[in-house]
Amino acid sequence: MKKIIKSDEEWKKILTNEEFLVTRKKHTESPFYKNDFTLIKKGIFSCKCCDLDLFDSSHKYDSGSGWPSFYDKINVNSIIEIEDNSHNMKRTEVICSSCDSHLGHVFNDGPQPTGLRYCINSLSLNFKENE
Repeated sequence: MKKIIKSDEEWKKILTNEEFLVTRKKHTESPFYKNDFTLIKKGIFSCKCCDLDLFDSSHKYDSGSGWPSFYDKINVNSIIEIEDNSHNMKRTEVICSSCDSHLGHVFNDGPQPTGLRYCINSLSLNFKENE
């Protein structure tokens, strides 16, 4: 996979200000910010910045957290996990392996079969509905 590298100025030309702050500056959107990521539609959630496929809708569930949540990623190589000790918390940040876009965090309180909860900012995702 080829790494996508752009300057902040280049990212600002293709992202909204909110998308830029979340994906490039590691901000977090408010819970329930974007409620159009329905559990009913089938498709693929991809990276807002580079369109790499990240999550399948069949792995999405309602965690009650206010952010899109998935119990598994689409591919072992699609997401990089990084230790995050910011805000006096010990968490695991998840970023896109192609463009280093900040997606959110992964926690060990999700459903089976993985027990994981990928808690993802809706502003970091595109949705491609299956035809």
